[in-house]
Amino acid sequence: MLTIGSLQLRHPFILAPMSGVSDQPFRLLNRRFGCELTFVEMINARSLGYKSKKTKRLISTVPSDRPIGVQLLGSEAQYIERGLDILEAYSFDILDFNAACPERKVTRRGEGAALMKDTRKLRDLLKLVKERVRVPVTVKIRSGWDEKSINARDAALHAQEAGIDALFIHGRTKTQLYTGEVDYDVIREVKKALSIPVIGSGDVFTGPLAKKMFDETGCDAVLVARGSFGNPWIFEELGEYLKKGVIPKFPDREEIARVMEEHLAANVAFYGERMGVVIFRKFFTWYVKGFRKTRFLKEKSSHAKTLPVMQAIIEEFRGSRLYI
Repeated sequence: MLTIGSLQLRHPFILAPMSGVSDQPFRLLNRRFGCELTFVEMINARSLGYKSKKTKRLISTVPSDRPIGVQLLGSEAQYIERGLDILEAYSFDILDFNAACPERKVTRRGEGAALMKDTRKLRDLLKLVKERVRVPVTVKIRSGWDEKSINARDAALHAQEAGIDALFIHGRTKTQLYTGEVDYDVIREVKKALSIPVIGSGDVFTGPLAKKMFDETGCDAVLVARGSFGNPWIFEELGEYLKKGVIPKFPDREEIARVMEEHLAANVAFYGERMGVVIFRKFFTWYVKGFRKTRFLKEKSSHAKTLPVMQAIIEEFRGSRLYI
């Protein structure tokens, strides 16, 4: 049992908030395969203040999409406060503050991983959030800004001082983005320094890699991000491997095609046909990754704009003689 403030979870693996990925159809699909806690896509506090239609759709959920978390991005108190005021109208179970996003368009505004350069400011912003929010509050950090400023332990201690309920840590620096080796040592140092739950992040692609994260860091849970791309089965794999040390058989073409059809239908129901199909294109490429001779299908899918066309491409994948 993983306890984060008042939230209790049965499973020690969590689906990360990912921009352009973690929409409602994606979250509900992953829940069906064993994911318990998910997050809506990362939300900028400024965008919340503008009350845009896109932002409202990001926050939308249904009763079966629980427990659900919101991840907030910001660096200026006045916008964060305004965003939190707006979030009061929505029901969610946990709020995560982002101090980890490495994208330049984010860090140049002093947001995301840029806050690793000023851990006292991060502490003060977290205090503000903790005082204004009734649900458990967490923060996601990185190991540091670059290899010369590995300061995750310092940032984590400041965050704990602010009263947060748990901490997510990606074992790479901002400058590494998502490449290079995960620094398990720094995650272990953070875990030893804190008295609150620590959730490890980085390269959780398989059951063995998740176990490596647990074994080498002592973390309380793992965060699944890119490992879920085209692979909702990862949550079944994590459950089986952590309990029995067994990796379940990878799904065959029929199962993958069936899940793609389900995902596509959910996209169309949520967004409408054209937008739902266009958004599904990237998911199609992820589902067929690892199969030989799929380039022509990926090229065809990149031009699909209607439901029948995308359904035909999935059917072509189902019936083709492809091997992993």
